[in-house]
Amino acid sequence: MEITPLLSLFGDMSQLDFVKLNFNQESVNMMNLAIAFIMFGVALSIRPGHFRTVFLNPKPVVIGAVAQYVVLPALTYLLVLIIRPSTPVALGMILIAACPGGNVSNLISSVSKANVTLSLSLTTITTVMSLIMTPFNFAFWGGLYAKHSPLLVPISIDPIEMFRTVFLILGIPVILGMFIGMRFPKFSKRMDKPIQAASVIFFIGFIVAALAGNFSIFIKYIHLIFLLVLLHNGLAFSSGY
Repeated sequence: MEITPLLSLFGDMSQLDFVKLNFNQESVNMMNLAIAFIMFGVALSIRPGHFRTVFLNPKPVVIGAVAQYVVLPALTYLLVLIIRPSTPVALGMILIAACPGGNVSNLISSVSKANVTLSLSLTTITTVMSLIMTPFNFAFWGGLYAKHSPLLVPISIDPIEMFRTVFLILGIPVILGMFIGMRFPKFSKRMDKPIQAASVIFFIGFIVAALAGNFSIFIKYIHLIFLLVLLHNGLAFSSGY
């Protein structure tokens, strides 16, 4: 007897297989600029000694990396087995789970008064690890779910391009922010909250702009994608604990 996919209760999930978002190079450049500004603001309160503390106690970093590249992909695989979305959607979820943590997590850590240095360290380390772990996880877990799917193609990450991008949107803003924070501590302390607020506004503005460019698609498919996103993000947050 054929088992009905759980998410079929919310509509035909195969509709998502042919959706194309309006996201051009200008949008990517704006996103990178927003991330660079966010990282600059986050780094104003960071000092080199903070990183030394993190690396003298590497356990949280190791746990975070394992949660990112072992626990989350495995749980995502179990999730797609349970809800059984279409193959392209399932592989998309597995690919997301195989990617490193994003830079925006550093802003969230800063706003929530969490350990920003640990967050930044994890972002950097998992990004470097993604050269190997992202292709491996996608091939492994994707192969288990849909071994013969034509969508299951090897992922190739250009290390030079990746390091260039990371240096531009992570390295330079963080180094500059730390330098200004140490060189002009009173100024950086006074500007910390305004820059943090501006970072949040900048990021929200980017989301609004991206949503505006795809609003008709958002309205048409929100009833299908909302539960998927909610479940997957809930799983990601839960795996962190």
